Amino acid sequence: MPRLRIQVTGGWPRRTLVLTDTPRPNCRECEGDGGFEYDYGDHNGEYAGTEWDPCTCWNETRRWTLLPLPRLPRWLRRRSTGRDPWASDGYSNEPPF
Repeated sequence: MPRLRIQVTGGWPRRTLVLTDTPRPNCRECEGDGGFEYDYGDHNGEYAGTEWDPCTCWNETRRWTLLPLPRLPRWLRRRSTGRDPWASDGYSNEPPF
């Protein structure tokens, strides 16, 4: 029995509402994490990264498209300026600065 979750994907050509599979919460192998994470080293024995092996209780590629989401009109799309819009000069004058 699949354990489903609703997600919004931001892929091409537009955002979509999808159902995705989730790991089995009472899995004895991965304990509900969905896989196994382990560190590995290079030829000198130094840390070189982390690998992820998915558990068999979960298929991370299983998904079903429910609904393509509409695009927002151009005038509703917000562009962030990176400044505080409520500050008098556009920057915050409250501590911490």
